[in-house]
Amino acid sequence: MAAVSCARLLSPGCVHGLRLGSRVLPALTRVAPARSHRLGPADDELYQRTTVSVMQKEAEAGTIIYSYSPRGFNISGNRVLGPCAVVPPAILQWNVGRHTDITEESLSLFHLLEPRIEVLVLGTGARTERLDPNVLDFLRKKGIAVEVQDTPNACATFNFLSSERRLVAAALIPPPASSAVE
Repeated sequence: MAAVSCARLLSPGCVHGLRLGSRVLPALTRVAPARSHRLGPADDELYQRTTVSVMQKEAEAGTIIYSYSPRGFNISGNRVLGPCAVVPPAILQWNVGRHTDITEESLSLFHLLEPRIEVLVLGTGARTERLDPNVLDFLRKKGIAVEVQDTPNACATFNFLSSERRLVAAALIPPPASSAVE
């Protein structure tokens, strides 16, 4: 019976539509949903899942100081004995024994670097020591900001600035046994 009533609705002149009364309605066809910037959870079923191909991986965060001891440092997996200058990507021995050995000459490497470093972090051992004002003025005249801290805090400051991709270097004197973390 339903087939008979449907056949009455179809007229020979309207192959693609239904005649209901005097109006012709278009045939029901599958219409793709309109795309917009707001996609709902069901849209994943209509469209294929989005995939991302990484063309170039971002460079690593840089040099990281993992630990320090009275003997030296663990910098990015490299064991460094004694005082060191960390000038990413290089790690150099630094020829100082105490904070009183820090002079313009011992810091001359840092102002010769290209590209120029923004900040030099100086770790002076177990305590923050006062440096000769002439040494600090020398670096400031060269356009280098200086952070003088005890070595544990200098390591943390260097790691933080390095993770922010700042142009930073460090000059570190190992702390004595009482404050070492390994």
